[in-house]
Amino acid sequence: MADILFYHLTESKLEDALPPLLEKSLERGWRVAVQTADTARRDALDTHLWTWRDESFLPHATEEAEAPENQPVLLTSHDGNLNGATVRFLVDGAEPPEDLDYERIVFVFDGHDQNQLEAARGQWKRLKTEGHALTYWQQTSEGRWEKKA
Repeated sequence: MADILFYHLTESKLEDALPPLLEKSLERGWRVAVQTADTARRDALDTHLWTWRDESFLPHATEEAEAPENQPVLLTSHDGNLNGATVRFLVDGAEPPEDLDYERIVFVFDGHDQNQLEAARGQWKRLKTEGHALTYWQQTSEGRWEKKA
């Protein structure tokens, strides 16, 4: 059964918080899928990840790239697992896939966006009722992650 984590953004935007989380995942040898709510957001994240920090290289592509199965980080707007990811990030209120057969599922949501907050709460309740083990992380004022539940 997958570890399911909820990351509550309170001090930074997704564009600042996601790249370090992806880097940590790659350092651990995990293949990653990042699921967005729509293709426009997927494409915006794709552009951002190429330029987010001068001294960093974060290998990734979208599901529309040639050979998506070879990508260590695949940005997608649907629930398929084209790159054989072991970790799936769900951002901007993206709906999780029916098949939760991953090592880790990570919901990342903006605490200043009421729709994302409500979606995360709904997912938490549903997954808890289904018997999944969940953890909740919130940003501190310094932008670090602190386990709250």
